[in-house]
Amino acid sequence: MPSTDGHRPPDAVAIASRYRRLERPLSGAVALLVGVAAAVAMLSFPLLAALGVVAVVVLVVRAPLFTSQGTARLATEASPEAVRADFAGPTPPSLAFQWGVADAVRETESGATYEFSSLFGLRSTTMAVETHREAGGDVRLVVTAGGRPWATYEVTVTGGGEDTTVGLTWSSDRRFGLNRLPQWAIAERYRADALGAQGYTVVDREATLSLSG
Repeated sequence: MPSTDGHRPPDAVAIASRYRRLERPLSGAVALLVGVAAAVAMLSFPLLAALGVVAVVVLVVRAPLFTSQGTARLATEASPEAVRADFAGPTPPSLAFQWGVADAVRETESGATYEFSSLFGLRSTTMAVETHREAGGDVRLVVTAGGRPWATYEVTVTGGGEDTTVGLTWSSDRRFGLNRLPQWAIAERYRADALGAQGYTVVDREATLSLSG
C-alpha cells in the first residue's frame, strides 16, 4: 500500500514532535531512577538481596496497573462528510501523537499502519488502525500495537447549524505501568492543541486514569 507521509497535517505533526521532545527525557528520567535504585541496592545489600530489590523495583515500575478512558465533544466548521473522512482516513485526528511521530504511515485496505523504531533502529513496532464504518455514519477505530490490542475509539458525527459536532469516546485495551505515565500526562497536556491544529475545537473533555482490576 502507498505511503501517506505527505498527507500528515504539518501543524499537528509539529505539536506531536513537541510532545515527543518532552516525553522522551521524562521517560528516560524514569529509567534513570530505576538504574539509580538498582545501583544503590547493589552497593548497600548482599548480592542476592540486592538482586531481589532490583527485581521488585523493575516489577513495580513496569507492572501493568493502569487503564485509561475518556469522552470528548468537539466542534468544527467542516461538513459531517469531511469529518467522517478525517476519522476514517489514515491519519485520524484523535491519533495525532501516533501518526505524528511515526517513521512511516501507510494506508491499508482496512485502515492504516504506523511504523516506529527506537534504540537506533534495533527495535521496531508496528501500530495498526482498523477502521469500521458503523450504521448511521459513525466510525469505530480499533488500534493494535505489535499485534496486541491497544485502544478503541468510537466517533459520532452530528451536523446542524453552523458547526459539526463530534462525540468521541475512547478506552485503552492494554494495561500499562508507571513507566508509561509520563507519556500519558504529556499527551493530555497537548491533546487539545493537536486537535485544534486540525480544525477541531474541544468543547468539553474528560479523561480518566484507573487502576485495573
